[in-house]
Amino acid sequence: MEENVTLKIGDKSYECPVITGTENEKAFDIRKIRAESGYISYDESYGNTGSCQSEITFINGEKGILRYRGYPIEDLAEHSSFLESTYLIIYGELPTQSQLDAFRNKVRDSAEVHVGMEHHFDGFPTGSHPMAILSAMLNSLGCYYPEMSTNNRQQDLESFDDAVAVLLSKVRTLAAMSYRMQVGKHFIYPKHKLRYSENFLHMMFSDPYQDYDDSSGLAHALDLFFLLHADHEQNCSTSTVRMVASGGANLFASVSAGVCALWGPLHGGANQAVIRMLQEIHDSGDDGRRFIESAKSGDAKLMGFGHRVYKNYDPRARILGKAAEKVLSAIGYEDDPLLNIARNLEQAALEDDYFVERKLYPNVDFYSGLILKAAGIPPEFFTVMFAIGRMPGWLANWHEVASDEKARIHRPRQVYQGPGVRDYVPIENR
Repeated sequence: MEENVTLKIGDKSYECPVITGTENEKAFDIRKIRAESGYISYDESYGNTGSCQSEITFINGEKGILRYRGYPIEDLAEHSSFLESTYLIIYGELPTQSQLDAFRNKVRDSAEVHVGMEHHFDGFPTGSHPMAILSAMLNSLGCYYPEMSTNNRQQDLESFDDAVAVLLSKVRTLAAMSYRMQVGKHFIYPKHKLRYSENFLHMMFSDPYQDYDDSSGLAHALDLFFLLHADHEQNCSTSTVRMVASGGANLFASVSAGVCALWGPLHGGANQAVIRMLQEIHDSGDDGRRFIESAKSGDAKLMGFGHRVYKNYDPRARILGKAAEKVLSAIGYEDDPLLNIARNLEQAALEDDYFVERKLYPNVDFYSGLILKAAGIPPEFFTVMFAIGRMPGWLANWHEVASDEKARIHRPRQVYQGPGVRDYVPIENR
């Protein structure tokens, strides 16, 4: 029997069909309510609005669950790699060995950018924010692949596999180039023999006379960082990609918009704020205990704790916390003062009633900044790293929108609160 929700407005009742997700999430469908009643729903910041039906990622914030296409993030973090999980996110199933090899090769072969793009960097001031550069360069990248960025839905879908390889590979190349530009060093070209994260570190930190030596496992830690950030349901940047895609925009334009949405400090910049907080605690001579008391009294802002979705421990934070310990130990920083402060803050969050009652658990940003800092990546590039990791989710969500023949352009409603109708007053009478 079909389930419905009855919505009563005044003396009239309206039947709203119930949509049930595969994890028994329920939503009542109000798409016809405005036409039937003249009313719209109001949900500022969309905190309780289902904007789409998706098959990509499932989150249960109350239980601390994150799954890509049904696979728990803990299993993928232990057994998978970034590119294997990327294949899963984009194509729906884990690849066979031959499929994974072909996918890796296609991404590897797409790493180098057209020499003409190198000159684009000359137009940016040296101090330009790397997210501004990345967004502009990704949009410009589409100009070099006109067959993949036609804004003709059918043609763009036909070239989707090629565009996936181009964007996955070149996003890290462009990120590395923007870093080299800012530090005044020559661009380093990718090496075909290196794997995804190894190649990124090579392009970032190698010199013409000496290749970057990763003897501490940073490439593996970065691969894990990318995997854990690969998708996260309908967050600000992913929803932006879907919004732009709904208007028929090509893949390059849509992910460029995603970069802009990610740029904000409330979304992609949180791990940078965590490092800044830990450094300020250290500089004050505190080990975190005084800061905890200041945070409880409202005199200090605790960054990296709590989450809009998770009301439990962020499962990605547990994984990255262990990775941070391992990486810093391999580098010889097991007694790194910032890591020790982070340990103290985490312990307080798990044991102090103030944090437990408010469900203020560490989130993924709490430890990710420590790993990026250990890799030698400047804080202003942390959000760029987030963008590299989130690219698979953006690509998969764009494809979900683009391949839905019944999809409509996204067009939220509003409740107007401005002046009523007014007569125009000539300028001499104002």
